Amino acid sequence: MDTVVSGIRSTGNLHLGNYFGAIKNFLKMQKENNCYFFIADYHALTTHPHPDDLHGNIKQVLAEYLACGIDPETATIFIQSDVPEVSELYLLMNMNAYVGELERTASFKEKVRKQPDNINAGLLTYPVLMAADIIIHKANKVPVGKDQEQHLEMARRFARRFNTMYGVDYFPEPDAYNFGKQLVKIPGLDGSGKMGKSEGNGIFLADTPQEIRKKVMRAVTDTGPEKPHQTPSEPVKNLFTLMSVVSEPETVKFFKDKHANCEIRYGDMKKQLAEDIVKFTEPIRERIIEIHSDNKYLAKVAAEGAEKARASASKTIREVRKIIGYRPFA
Repeated sequence: MDTVVSGIRSTGNLHLGNYFGAIKNFLKMQKENNCYFFIADYHALTTHPHPDDLHGNIKQVLAEYLACGIDPETATIFIQSDVPEVSELYLLMNMNAYVGELERTASFKEKVRKQPDNINAGLLTYPVLMAADIIIHKANKVPVGKDQEQHLEMARRFARRFNTMYGVDYFPEPDAYNFGKQLVKIPGLDGSGKMGKSEGNGIFLADTPQEIRKKVMRAVTDTGPEKPHQTPSEPVKNLFTLMSVVSEPETVKFFKDKHANCEIRYGDMKKQLAEDIVKFTEPIRERIIEIHSDNKYLAKVAAEGAEKARASASKTIREVRKIIGYRPFA
């Protein structure tokens, strides 16, 4: 049985990209593996150092995880900041992470460009914290999206470096858990890139039908194909990708045929896409509302998850401290 670790930042609200890129597969994965799913509230501070409602965001994401079908009786679901051992391993791993390699990561370069007034140390060492999240449970599998592949490779590097420096075979080098397929990337509504909260191009699982319809109708398209069987532009290809995960196959075929024959009406396509998204998300949204209002249940899940996660993490820290050379005086 593999040990699998995955986290989602606590900036509030899971979107379709989160669901189809990861959570959908978690539902099967949690039955077949030893899974740790965590809410990454430390990671959130790298881009949102003064969140308006940190606790509220954590509560929302926890409720959404559970509403999607993550089972706290089967998997370990916890809040990152409830496991202080992660912070200690993060500190220890930072001692063996080099500034040059961290500055070369694609995510750091992108964040420097996007938030030039908030280039903080946590942003630079983000891959180290991510590595600590993974290897503290000695995970050998991590479900990651395309944008996180480099961070996973760095986690492998840090695990390998620790083993080499101390002459041990302690940390496994985790591999991507991609279910035998290419890593999934769900596009946003802005015509390019991935779906995300920060990008403002996402459809969230908690969105109302009215919000979904409004967002989809504003999605970027083009002026239409100029000749039969023309390859769709990137924005239109993105809409077809979204449709492929929420609509019936015959619906997708209908609109692809219309595009191939230069008969496509993007307004009709968007209306259909919006209704299919509403049909898919509405049961989840109702469950989110139900769970979010049950504070006693959420507190129980968080406390039990922290206890299970700390049992694993504290064992790792004890062993890592011994390997490094920290020992109590007799």
